[in-house]
Amino acid sequence: MREILHYLWGYRNRVLLGLAALFVVDGAQLITPLLVRQAIDQLAAHGTAPLWVYALFIAGIALVIAFFRFFWRYFLWGSSRRIRRDIRNQLYQHIVTLSANFFNNTRTGDIIAHATNDVEAVGMTCGFGLLGLADAIFMVTFSLAAMISISWQLSLYAFIPLPFVTVFVILTGRIIHSRYKTVQESFATVTEKVREALSGIRVIKTFVQESGSSNDFAKSNQDYVDKNMKLVRVSGVFDPMIAFLAGLSGAIVLWLGGSRVIGGDISLGSFVAFQTYLAMLTWPMMALGMVVNIVQRGTASMDRLQKLIDTPADIADAPDAQSFPKRVHLDVHHLTFAYPSDAELSANGHSAVLQDLSFHLEEGQTLGIIGLTGAGKSTLIHLLLRIFDPPEKSISIGGVDLRKIRLKELRKHISLVPQDPFLFSAKLSENIAFGKPDASPEEIRKAAELAGVYEEIQEFPQGMDTIIGERGVSLSGGQKQRVAIARALLTDPKLLILDDALSAVDAEKEEQILQNLKSVLQSRTAIVISHRISAVKDADLIIVIEHGRIIERGRHEELLQLNGLYARLYELQQAEKALHA
Repeated sequence: MREILHYLWGYRNRVLLGLAALFVVDGAQLITPLLVRQAIDQLAAHGTAPLWVYALFIAGIALVIAFFRFFWRYFLWGSSRRIRRDIRNQLYQHIVTLSANFFNNTRTGDIIAHATNDVEAVGMTCGFGLLGLADAIFMVTFSLAAMISISWQLSLYAFIPLPFVTVFVILTGRIIHSRYKTVQESFATVTEKVREALSGIRVIKTFVQESGSSNDFAKSNQDYVDKNMKLVRVSGVFDPMIAFLAGLSGAIVLWLGGSRVIGGDISLGSFVAFQTYLAMLTWPMMALGMVVNIVQRGTASMDRLQKLIDTPADIADAPDAQSFPKRVHLDVHHLTFAYPSDAELSANGHSAVLQDLSFHLEEGQTLGIIGLTGAGKSTLIHLLLRIFDPPEKSISIGGVDLRKIRLKELRKHISLVPQDPFLFSAKLSENIAFGKPDASPEEIRKAAELAGVYEEIQEFPQGMDTIIGERGVSLSGGQKQRVAIARALLTDPKLLILDDALSAVDAEKEEQILQNLKSVLQSRTAIVISHRISAVKDADLIIVIEHGRIIERGRHEELLQLNGLYARLYELQQAEKALHA
């Protein structure tokens, strides 16, 4: 509850106003039985009473209750909505700081479940849970005081079932907490199944696995239902049991209290008022059951949320972090790297992804990287962007250790165009301007022209305002890559990285785009990764990577003379080009 109370404390003024309004409502409700008692006693004693006066008073009280009930709903439930918003914001802001390694080991469905069901459960605790608890305290305190003032003997009789309520609440509360956590974990599995199916719907249809996918989902869905039913078997007993114990109190009071009325120990009006107060206790007692249920769910969810929020960002700014250097010369010095999941294998003598890489790239130069699939090319780029952290002092930019540069500035001044770019379901212009939201239409157009995609965009019915589908599904692979190139160029980066960014473009289009990019690449430090020699042949330095090691380096002509892997790839691609000519 500590974390939940922390959020409530942030809205303490609104919560206190809501509780004050609730206090007025409960106080007004407690006056009505006193008026009824007085009216009945007058009728019993004198045979007449100004009933219209009492009716007017009760109507006035009802008006006061309606007025203040609006305000406690507004302040208490409004605060719970704001707390939901705050938790979601905090959760999202923290998630985007976490490293790629976290997402490699965490299912997306788990994160979605945290941001939906868990947040809602905490919100219910801060809203209805707080309301039920406060209402129970107010009503029980005032009702008991009124009942004791009428007859302390009858009050003792009414309290007989109370110990059973306490024992019941304590025993079942713990069970609910445990079972609700398993329900939330099962919900995360169902969410993940849906996400995977929607993301891979084309693969499912291609391999005719609609039935198999549905059966797999049905099993997860049934597991979710089964775990919910285990929870319901416990939580569903709460209200009936509390209502039974409250009814038992009423039966005891009716039996023993009726005898006291007949014996003249208390008046008929006092007995009716006592029964009314006892009836008023039924709701707080039932609310207590619901509060325990809701609070146990909320604390279980807060526990899950807090574990995620407390997950440290293992890639963060160093205490002595520096600004991005003005000069952008790149040094890689004896770089050896294994992914976190493979670190133990590497320590035991197995091959790392990158092994003893060293090279120097002057400011304004272009580095070409050639290698077969799985050679480690993309891993090197991930290290440059600190998607994964390289070993200390193994990579430096402008003479500054990469790990000493502020993350925000590092990623602001380095633009990466990956082989498989991610596009949002938004306008084409918004996708291009993603890294620079305030870009003018002219800047967006120029970037699209350099990327060789502007003419094709103009052929779309709505041009730059065309909304592409999820992940850019309405575009071809080559169009996606060129939109991503335009997005990178628009940010005017100090270091531009093209990671096989033209793999989905034909050779003729690639040549056109490379010609467009020549002026851009000459004015900044650049890294071009490609399996096509034509994309890197004009680079100032070309390195050939095989099994994580640099096996060849030099300019295009020098590498051809070595007669190594680079030369063989060049010959194969030249033969392929001649074949398609």
